[in-house]
Amino acid sequence: MITGFLKKFEHAIIIALIVMMIVVVLISTVELAYIIVLDIIKPPIFWLEIEDLLDIFGFFLLILIGVELLETIKAYLAQKVVHSEIVLEVALIAITRKVIILDVKEYSGLAIVGIAALIISIAVAYHFLKQPRKRLINE
Repeated sequence: MITGFLKKFEHAIIIALIVMMIVVVLISTVELAYIIVLDIIKPPIFWLEIEDLLDIFGFFLLILIGVELLETIKAYLAQKVVHSEIVLEVALIAITRKVIILDVKEYSGLAIVGIAALIISIAVAYHFLKQPRKRLINE
């Protein structure tokens, strides 16, 4: 009885998360389009400053993170499993976004090395997860 209730509750929460994520991604996409249009029509027309471009790219990647999170929630709803590859993709996109909008002057060398180590570790983990799994036979 309680197990059935918990399953229904979990399903309802996941559906609510999907709906909220759809709303957030949709609103963010519309806002990004609005920002791009405003940046293009302000003088000088069709000329974007580097700071504007970095903001737009950062916003674009933020929306992509939302889409990937939506994919993670959808996969969990369908299979009741969180796919490690998708989680690592989201992490890689998030850290890439951070690097794109990063102002190097504001961070110490050690912080930048830490970000680089984080990128490498996530990329290596993703690489090993995507490799075909080989069975080791110990006979």
